[in-house]
Amino acid sequence: MSQTITPELRRWIVEQAVAGHTPESVLEAMMKAGWTEQVATAALENTLEQHLRERAVVPSAAAVRTASPGVGARVPDLDLSRSPRQVDAGDRQVDVLISLAQPRVVVLGNLLSAEECDALIAAAQPRMARSLTVQTQTGGEEVNPDRTSSGMFFNRGESELIRRVEARIARLVNWPLENGEGMQVLHYRPGAEYKPHYDYFDPDEPGTPTILQRGGQRVGTVVMYLNEPACGGGTTFPDIGLEVAPKRGNAVFFSYDRPSPATRTLHGGAPVIEGDKWVATKWLREREFA
Repeated sequence: MSQTITPELRRWIVEQAVAGHTPESVLEAMMKAGWTEQVATAALENTLEQHLRERAVVPSAAAVRTASPGVGARVPDLDLSRSPRQVDAGDRQVDVLISLAQPRVVVLGNLLSAEECDALIAAAQPRMARSLTVQTQTGGEEVNPDRTSSGMFFNRGESELIRRVEARIARLVNWPLENGEGMQVLHYRPGAEYKPHYDYFDPDEPGTPTILQRGGQRVGTVVMYLNEPACGGGTTFPDIGLEVAPKRGNAVFFSYDRPSPATRTLHGGAPVIEGDKWVATKWLREREFA
């Protein structure tokens, strides 16, 4: 059954915005009331754009905090309009193994060569330490019991190998190289895991404004598998029932156009059962990451 965007619905959306409710909370309320995500998103975008044009209304502080990125914002993505089997990443042809539209998740084959995987592990090993997570209360970092790996960060462009991989990713997902964070390498031993989480920064946490000063929100993630544990260690997406197996040289890319659970990008690193797992992660920001 089709759903019609009525004048009453538009008035209600404007009332919620004027009252200071975030676009995400309005969208969630509409979906709970029975609107499909597609119709609710279109109604929200069109109504608020028209309202701001006609009334020159200054958005509330809450709306400003979450408006960038926002519903329907431009985010990193692969051009799969012709359903290609492979995508040109500049110096390498990358296989397209699985492609989901909602949420945007693409499983890639042959993103890295075996030699590149080994070289990344070798370069990272001397610098490994217990993995930290962002402390959203302050904008700093902390040890989190949900993340039991060890890891390190490369500086962006710090070696020929890093520059080559970063340029490949930038071309692949059509996103400026300078908008990428430094690549992180993680090592998971048997029993280690990273429980389901979101990669965007929660706009309601007090430390988020400090974090966003360095390049805005995260809008995309590329997880690259550097080896193959014997059992376990997949990347799970609980909201959509997907688990990506860790195969050396492969990767999973996903993007999120707003900092909201509505993106369905909840994901985690399943426990390693046998062997160990090495991954490299590249996070992409809205703007230049400095």
